[in-house]
Amino acid sequence: MLSSREVVLQLTDQLVKVESVVNTPGEIDVARALYELLSSLPYFQEHPDRLLLSRTVDDEVERYNVLAFVKGTKAADSRTVILMGHTDTVGIEDFGHLKDKACHPQELMKALRQESLPPLVKEQLESGEWHFGRGVLDMKSGVASHVYLLKYYAEHPDELAGNLVLLAECDEEDSSHGVLSGIKDLKRWKEEHGFEYIALINSDFVAPLYEGDENRYVYKGTIGKLLPSFFITGAETHVGSCFEGLDPNFLAAELTRQISYNPELCDEALGEIPVPPVSLKQMDLKPTYTVQTALSAYVYYNFFTVSWSPKEVLDKLKEQAEIAFANALCVLEDRYRRYRERCNEAYQPLPWKPRVMIYEEMHRQLLEEHGERFALHMKAFKEELMQDKTLDTRMFAARVVEEEWSWMRDKSPAIILFYSSLYSPPIDLSGKDERERHLLRALEEAVEAVQPNYAHPIVAKNFFPYICDMSMVCLRDDEAGIRAVSDNNPGWGTKHYVNYEDIRDLNVPAINIGPYGYDAHKKYERMEIAFSTEIVPQLTDLVIRKLIGNEVNIDTSLQVY
Repeated sequence: MLSSREVVLQLTDQLVKVESVVNTPGEIDVARALYELLSSLPYFQEHPDRLLLSRTVDDEVERYNVLAFVKGTKAADSRTVILMGHTDTVGIEDFGHLKDKACHPQELMKALRQESLPPLVKEQLESGEWHFGRGVLDMKSGVASHVYLLKYYAEHPDELAGNLVLLAECDEEDSSHGVLSGIKDLKRWKEEHGFEYIALINSDFVAPLYEGDENRYVYKGTIGKLLPSFFITGAETHVGSCFEGLDPNFLAAELTRQISYNPELCDEALGEIPVPPVSLKQMDLKPTYTVQTALSAYVYYNFFTVSWSPKEVLDKLKEQAEIAFANALCVLEDRYRRYRERCNEAYQPLPWKPRVMIYEEMHRQLLEEHGERFALHMKAFKEELMQDKTLDTRMFAARVVEEEWSWMRDKSPAIILFYSSLYSPPIDLSGKDERERHLLRALEEAVEAVQPNYAHPIVAKNFFPYICDMSMVCLRDDEAGIRAVSDNNPGWGTKHYVNYEDIRDLNVPAINIGPYGYDAHKKYERMEIAFSTEIVPQLTDLVIRKLIGNEVNIDTSLQVY
């Protein structure tokens, strides 16, 4: 068995102490710190070409991935296993007055002992078996486990009949620029070194799925994620004549009521069901205060998938938007009638009708109506809009739709449905080919071997439920599915672009074996030390050995560095 606790914990603290909040210069700092750490190892001093600090491409932010590989010498073999984990974190503002200690676990835990804590947090803190701090769980301890294993095999390449690659990627918490750039380096190494990528082991965090859940999970794939977005137009009016117009915020509220938390919008595959959609933004696009109702509103929702294609999601949500529009008008009509009755005034039916369009339908209609003049205008508009660095991909897309809407001849109230952000495809490991079957067997045998040495059940599930970059290493969507994404993202090709063919080219089966804990993305973020620093590297090591090694357990303690 691996004696990894002290080393992985120390490596975790080294990484955590580098504040690496996504979209900040800290992402550069943590990549350089990891690169320097690996550069100090004799193996990479002897083989400097096997270690790479690689800047992301097509990225507005300067940041870097770290890639490294060890070539096994036990036998000449092209089979290659990838270890992947992300080095960025979410922000630290939620730590409040403890913000300056968020990335210093020992100082943070000392300070927390003086705080009034929830009972479970207090119990785990006092036990000494839990480690606190931003990134300890999500997911620098997972990266530390991978680095621990890479260092071991750099010292013992004779135990590998194949190759071991590390990809420590940035920007997992926002737009996946890290992994999408890393794929290009992996493809280049495949050509240069003849690598045959047979498996990828990610190390993102795992957590209880319900109160009282004692299971520690490993995952054979991951959910997919879409960001369906809605531009909603109304008919403006003075607030003193409110029934003479249609408030888009009223439509937006009904749309959210129809979509958020709706179990009918839960996908299902392999007996597992992700959580339903939930609103991530709801706003109108009115720039300043006036007593006129808003012209338009904008909402978007998180949407998880495990089997539905992006086209199927559009079709389902168009139907939901039509229901919401009709429901809103029924409520409005009823309230208007009752208001007129109270005023002892005659009632006349309101003129509005439900109207829902998918973005590509509206765009095609505008091209037919206005031709090249519209196309040239929108090209120039997007180029100018790109100069506004305050706009993220989501607001950029909304502004494009808003501009296109201004060209519509029929401006009666409408809901326009589109995508405004990254599509993360779902992946599963169901034994579709020999690589998948081999990886499944390796994982099952590793869990079976380790379980007797650990008190809590280690349970395999099919879909990692929290979104992760595993989505970007394998693609099962066909061309029509990807076109539904590209044709319905108004920022595609300017503010946002993903080369999904790169993912299809890599197409490596993936699993997740990661640290266990609570409160990722919260101020009490913490990991269970035993599982995260002992069981995780043991499981990962056994899978590696069953795929490209000699399948012998090792009992060694690596020198702390």
